[in-house]
Amino acid sequence: MNQKYYVILCTVPDEATAAAISRALVTEKLAACCNVIPGLRSIYRWKGEICDDREYLLMIKSHTDVYGRLEQRIQSLHPYEIPEILALPVNEGFLKYLTWVDENVE
Repeated sequence: MNQKYYVILCTVPDEATAAAISRALVTEKLAACCNVIPGLRSIYRWKGEICDDREYLLMIKSHTDVYGRLEQRIQSLHPYEIPEILALPVNEGFLKYLTWVDENVE
């Protein structure tokens, strides 16, 4: 299988932001699906301070052909100065599911 599929991880501060970004990506066919995972706790360093925040995780299914546009769209909607956007390649997957991803991403 060629590595044309991505799972993109993106943390957001709240449910409203998660829904807005997810709906935009799916509506605009930049993603086939966005899972919104609540209950995330992130501990990180930001501007010299240790932060401890509640967040939501978006698990976005897409492919490499639209990644640049998807990243730009997330940045345009995201409230963070530097949002977490990590694209992980999919090495293998259920063919019918990947075909569905192809049908829903342009």
